[in-house]
Amino acid sequence: MRNVAFLAAGLGLLVLQANVFRAFDGIRPGLAVAVLVAAVLLDVLGAARQVRAAPGQPRTVAFFRADLTLPAAVLLGYALLVAVTHRGVGRPIPALVLPLILFMGVHEYSLARGAAVAFVLGYATDVLGIAPVGLYTFTYVATFVLARAAGVRLAAQTPWMQVLLVGAFAVLQSTMVLVLLAIFGRDPWVPRSLYPLALPHAIATAAVAPVVFRISQALHTATAGAARPEPGGSAA
Repeated sequence: MRNVAFLAAGLGLLVLQANVFRAFDGIRPGLAVAVLVAAVLLDVLGAARQVRAAPGQPRTVAFFRADLTLPAAVLLGYALLVAVTHRGVGRPIPALVLPLILFMGVHEYSLARGAAVAFVLGYATDVLGIAPVGLYTFTYVATFVLARAAGVRLAAQTPWMQVLLVGAFAVLQSTMVLVLLAIFGRDPWVPRSLYPLALPHAIATAAVAPVVFRISQALHTATAGAARPEPGGSAA
């Protein structure tokens, strides 16, 4: 049940990911500022509700989850960069599926089942995108295995650590993609044209990490009763 839920969520995020570029088309700084202000207000309201729900806890910045503020800040940065340079700039398109795969990895889901979910999501990414079939299939499975081996579950508990964790793995995953394209790709110019997009891609992916982790945590909690214990005590 849990694996089906994560697979369905991943496919939904993948469809959304395929249309994120529309948010960057023709964006103006004024509109991006308005989006950022609205995002900050919504996140502040969410933090206020969290404080009221836990009156005994210290009211620190840890209560502020920049779920919407971080992606809006990336959108504003892109709009300002385009306005200043007056030329085409690579759009910082996030990999919405990657944080979900990392969530499964750091929470030590079953190696076989987690890798199977990552495999299907990677294959779907290859099919829906323009990447050679097998490219994201391999890198998503490898990312899941590396995240599971890292054992950084405690480090991923806070939103800001989730941002750092996903950003680091996004850079790693982009590096794997570029290396595989350089070795097995037919066109040598493709890696050279893609590597300038690696950093914007990692920043955008890190920016959406808290909200994707929150969705993943909700799925994890909702399917806790349906999950069967794995050998060794971990649930899939």
